Amino acid sequence: MYQYTSFDRQFVHQRAAQFRDQLNRNLAGELSDDDFRPLRLQNGWYIQRHAPMLRVAVPYGELSSRQLRQLARIGRELDRGFGHFTTRQNLQFNWIPLPKSADAMDLLAEVDMHGIQTSGNCIRNITSDAFAGIAPDEIVDPRPYCEILRQWSTLHPEFAFLPRKFKIAVSGSIEDRAAIAWHDVGLQLLKNEAGDVGFKVLVGGGMGRTPIVGTVVNAFVPWQEILVYLEAIVRVYNRYGRRDNAYKARIKILVKAEGQKFVDAVNAEFTKILEQDVDGREHIIPVSELERVSRHFQDPVGLHPATNGFDPHRTGPAPAAFLRWLERNVHAHRVPGYRAVTLSLKRAGQAPGDATSEQMEAAAQLADRYSLSELRVSHDQNLVLPWVREADLFSVWHAAKDAGFATPNIGLLTDMIACPGGDFCALANARSIPVAASITERFDDLDALYDIGDIDLHMSGCMNSCGHHHTGHIGILGVDKDGSEWYQISIGGSDGSTLSGASVPGKVIGPSFSADEVPDVIEALIDVYLSERQAGERFVHTARRLGVAPFRAAADAVRRDTAATAGGAKPAAPVTETAEAV
Repeated sequence: MYQYTSFDRQFVHQRAAQFRDQLNRNLAGELSDDDFRPLRLQNGWYIQRHAPMLRVAVPYGELSSRQLRQLARIGRELDRGFGHFTTRQNLQFNWIPLPKSADAMDLLAEVDMHGIQTSGNCIRNITSDAFAGIAPDEIVDPRPYCEILRQWSTLHPEFAFLPRKFKIAVSGSIEDRAAIAWHDVGLQLLKNEAGDVGFKVLVGGGMGRTPIVGTVVNAFVPWQEILVYLEAIVRVYNRYGRRDNAYKARIKILVKAEGQKFVDAVNAEFTKILEQDVDGREHIIPVSELERVSRHFQDPVGLHPATNGFDPHRTGPAPAAFLRWLERNVHAHRVPGYRAVTLSLKRAGQAPGDATSEQMEAAAQLADRYSLSELRVSHDQNLVLPWVREADLFSVWHAAKDAGFATPNIGLLTDMIACPGGDFCALANARSIPVAASITERFDDLDALYDIGDIDLHMSGCMNSCGHHHTGHIGILGVDKDGSEWYQISIGGSDGSTLSGASVPGKVIGPSFSADEVPDVIEALIDVYLSERQAGERFVHTARRLGVAPFRAAADAVRRDTAATAGGAKPAAPVTETAEAV
């Protein structure tokens, strides 16, 4: 993984020192809250419902055991002993008092971490595939390009105050595990017939109150020119994106409104930048720079490929629980004799994506012992050990089980994506954590989960879609009605994976439901699937084949039963639209 240079290290320490000075002046009354707000946002600090929230960047999901231990320390000493891993490969702390915020920044800088550009109207944390560099279906390792993008975009003076936030995701594999079509810019690495590396560029994807799938604006940009092309895209957006209406400020609205005119403007700006270079190379990534950065992503020292095949029954019959874990939590690897292992952060009694300081330290210990001191943060809010020897799998299973990471549910209903919701976020219309807990409790039988099979359940506490509810095979959206919490259900969404098919937003099945009704509704939807599925058909495919009608009928029956039990009709709640998050 990338190792900071002396310049990188000096940069983050200076940034932390600047923030401490800004904080001290704010606390002393010398810097107003209004003036301090953009400064703290540029460093990842929000003011949430109950306390400040810090969003820590984990660029393209790579994390060392040393860094994870420091995050555990911050959680234990400055927060309330836990953090929350997000879909965009960040970690959030929700209870650090503002007077201690500079202490958190100093601790992050000690391990080459920060919160720079994890908020605000700028280019956010660059995200990618959690299996980058190890996936057997990889075409090109995206990590060196992600790092170059990170360095290019960090504190870029031209793009510090865009019309709205701007998110870039990069994939280098056949399978899209980064949901690139749902980002402001999605980059797919590929090779042309001549073997040259380039990017397919998608622009204008996004969720929120207007879910839109990104448009392909260029089928192949040579890798050397990708920064030029991105600069052209962001310049056009910076120039023409709306700043008068927060609902219409994202680039997806500009792309949808202008269509081909937007693409033409980008290509014209692209040509203009290249022509303005005196020698034609000023904005081109040199081969030497790619080689320099790529050296950081060579296979780690201590990797020893093995040719003997893995047999879980080699020393006798393997436990059934171990075999289930192998099936769900262990993944193929490009290096013979190795596997990647997902540490599940989804279990009863804990919010999806949450990890206590003790669990972070346990995961760091697992990484040191079994994964060459490296971890990954996944889009699905889990942790991944990327370098596990097949010979160690049984030991890893035992250790993961002891630490609470071995729930064999990856890809199943209880491996849900969920934002923190109204328990923490001031923008949320409804809570996510209690609903997630009630669904996990309802579907606690592993045999039943395995019978249901692969299914993505995504939940957001508001229209800002931090839980990516639009892309869920089942999506849950928290909405507000006269101060009450209600939940809208959709089906058939996709993040663009092979399992889910082409990226599409889910279809709403009808009016919203109360929190108490949601588990019953989810169970009713699953019952329709189990009774109507064809051989080998997964939920998302059954939902698309049947359409919304039978699922709506099953959900409406839940509402009628609830009303009958309550002795009267229960009103349905409409969606309340809210502005997108800062």
